[in-house]
Amino acid sequence: MSKLVGLLIILASVFGGYVWAGGALSALWQPAEILIIMGAGVGALIIANPQSVLKEMLEQLKELFNKGKEDPELYPQLFPLMGTLMAQIQSQGLKVLDEHLENPHQSSIFLMYPAVLNHPNVLQFLIDNLRVQSIGKISPHDLEHILEEEIHRIEEDRLRPSEAFSKVGEAMPGFGILAAVLGIIITMSNIDGPITMIGVKVAAALVGTFIGIFACYCFFDPMSKALEHLVDRKSAQLRCIAAILVTFSKGKPPMMAIDAGRKQIQSENRPSFIELERWMEGQRS
Repeated sequence: MSKLVGLLIILASVFGGYVWAGGALSALWQPAEILIIMGAGVGALIIANPQSVLKEMLEQLKELFNKGKEDPELYPQLFPLMGTLMAQIQSQGLKVLDEHLENPHQSSIFLMYPAVLNHPNVLQFLIDNLRVQSIGKISPHDLEHILEEEIHRIEEDRLRPSEAFSKVGEAMPGFGILAAVLGIIITMSNIDGPITMIGVKVAAALVGTFIGIFACYCFFDPMSKALEHLVDRKSAQLRCIAAILVTFSKGKPPMMAIDAGRKQIQSENRPSFIELERWMEGQRS
């Protein structure tokens, strides 16, 4: 919702100010210029990026506008789930989780926490790294290094759509100049026409420059930053799980391990320790 509000503010400010200054909106409606600039931008985006990045970009944009905020049920269910898993490990060892990790959607433990099941990336990260630990003993230092490398690789992959948006945004003023140059070529080819028509064609050519700059700084660059924040929020979920697993592997009590994970969450989504205790007490009751 906030993204749409921001877009409306941009449109109202730019075009409202233009009209207030005496400009006519009809002069900005240049379909040919829009086609040249936006078509070149979309084409460059497709050429520069593999299909996997384009698909991930669409998924991220969909999530950005449909949700935009952290799932309020994720952490209140993730922390009790981690507490339950650690209690099982303490009492019976990692092997006791094999059947639960094999089919989490049929597991009596995981089914108690549907919000975690609804986040496949979080679920897969947790399951994969518990399986790795069950295969053989890993030192806390090695485990921490493995998890850091995995999260770093995941972040790089998820940031590719944001980087693609940024690159195209940087190119949009150039595409605007391209459209303007083509407009000037058309103008010069009709230099012997009425002087009023020359003015109209020059104005239309300048609209191309405006559209390129507008698209860069009012759409592509802000969208790139918004996708970057989305990825950072998702990475915080993984960093939370990683901190819990590493701290627990060092022999610390489950509650201390969970608090270590809590501290990895972004401030706007991070629960207080009192809230964390309340969630864990709800699990025990």
